[in-house]
Amino acid sequence: MRFPFVSEWSPRARIVAVCAVPVLALLGTAAFAPLPFSIARPGSTVNVLGDHQGKPVISVSGAETRRTSGQLRMSTIIATGPQAEVGAGAVASDWFRTDRAVMPRDSVFPPGKTDKETEEHNVAEMRKSQDSATRAALDYLHRSPKDVKVTLRLADIGGPSAGLMFALGIVDKIDGDGRGGDLTGGRAIGGTGTIEPDGTVGPVGGVPLKVQAEGRDGAGVFLVPKKQCAEAEAELPKGMRLVPVVDLRDAVASLKALASGGRVPSC
Repeated sequence: MRFPFVSEWSPRARIVAVCAVPVLALLGTAAFAPLPFSIARPGSTVNVLGDHQGKPVISVSGAETRRTSGQLRMSTIIATGPQAEVGAGAVASDWFRTDRAVMPRDSVFPPGKTDKETEEHNVAEMRKSQDSATRAALDYLHRSPKDVKVTLRLADIGGPSAGLMFALGIVDKIDGDGRGGDLTGGRAIGGTGTIEPDGTVGPVGGVPLKVQAEGRDGAGVFLVPKKQCAEAEAELPKGMRLVPVVDLRDAVASLKALASGGRVPSC
């Protein structure tokens, strides 16, 4: 039996056919080979005004502190590590899930680092964030770091994105809303953002996942770096209110307005 569609192929068609063989083989191999991606999902949230693993997250000496109500919750994401093997199947299955994020590994972790080195880097970033949060909060309160000592404890969590919530927690512990009330107004407030010693709030990764984590754990308000409003709105839980912030002073003012029924900025 004669097959004209085979015997009468042009030379160009034969080249295409021959080249297709290694391409298909490569695609088949890629389905099982690890890819340079990290898959993230919503992680835990922690109330910085409370305890974590049996110890207060914020401890202050050298200044009178107040009993607080309400919550200031920092949020995390959980991501596959820099040495974890992520195959095409996992990437394909998680790509369209709203509770997952597939990201280039180098955008999540320092390039070329082992799991241990990455953990050490994140711990260092957390320590730097805590120092910046303390300086920003005490400067806002016009307190001298020589007289007031702040200790921040948050075991097993790394990175700089809790800076804003640490700073707000210090302000609430020492001064509240400045009129004897809570900065939170008794609410569960979630949020994220890095912070500089001068109080400037910076962007962070994984905002849509952090919004989901806060909604899951009961926060009705989420503080987000202003430039990341669109990211937060993409997966905003029903009923959650977004409040954009640019610096610590701005965040404190918004929380005071929220507690008193005043005008609060929105995304």
